[in-house]
Amino acid sequence: MDRTTRTTEDVLRLLDGLFADDSAKWQGFYDDRSRPVPFFVPKPDENLVAHLDQGLIPARGRALDLGCGPGRNALHLAARGFRVDAVDLSAAALDWARERAGEAGLEVRFLHGDAFADELGLGADGPYDLIYDSGCFHHLPPHRRATYLAFLTRHLAPGGRFALTCFAAGPDGMGSELPDAAFYRDRSLHGGLAYTAESLRALFGEHEELSLRRMRDEPADSPHFGERFLWAGLFRRADGRPRPAASAAR
Repeated sequence: MDRTTRTTEDVLRLLDGLFADDSAKWQGFYDDRSRPVPFFVPKPDENLVAHLDQGLIPARGRALDLGCGPGRNALHLAARGFRVDAVDLSAAALDWARERAGEAGLEVRFLHGDAFADELGLGADGPYDLIYDSGCFHHLPPHRRATYLAFLTRHLAPGGRFALTCFAAGPDGMGSELPDAAFYRDRSLHGGLAYTAESLRALFGEHEELSLRRMRDEPADSPHFGERFLWAGLFRRADGRPRPAASAAR
């Protein structure tokens, strides 16, 4: 008889077990590099490039790429002068990313494991100026949103930027629009969760919204990756300084 569930983390891990099959699929997802998977291309996200070029993301600093896959965004950040940590659950993805980094002569610290597990040691050198997530968030079960938000609070520097791409609900979107409870009933994430702009604003409302739009479609010959079925969001964490008091009305 198992009666060991007593803490909040115990409950979260118990719920994680409902989606074990979804988590396991990432271990072999990158084994066949020839598959026509859109994000296998060695191109950075168009929104990441645009935000850097527009100065919405300050140049250089420390960056974390969550769910980095074969490293396309991590390598772009390294090429732009960032000191980059990149983490993924798939060892095969990281092998591929290391090969790409070696070919490009770029230095990235690749880490294998669960970014939200303390033992991975993220943030040992201090908070990050940029946390970038291209397609990780929409593969989290609903109960792990709390973990994700706590992770941002712990690891994003005051004034730092948080950027993500995730499945968009509605016309031309992708991902499941089932209510949260249905995922637990089905014990499946159905390929990933779709989000509306309103739900993203509600979830990340403690941060200042700098940009939230659909990702732009990019043609096959573009140097950048872009698919319209994704949201592209950019948020800024408050810098921690008290805001000046409003002047008294005269």
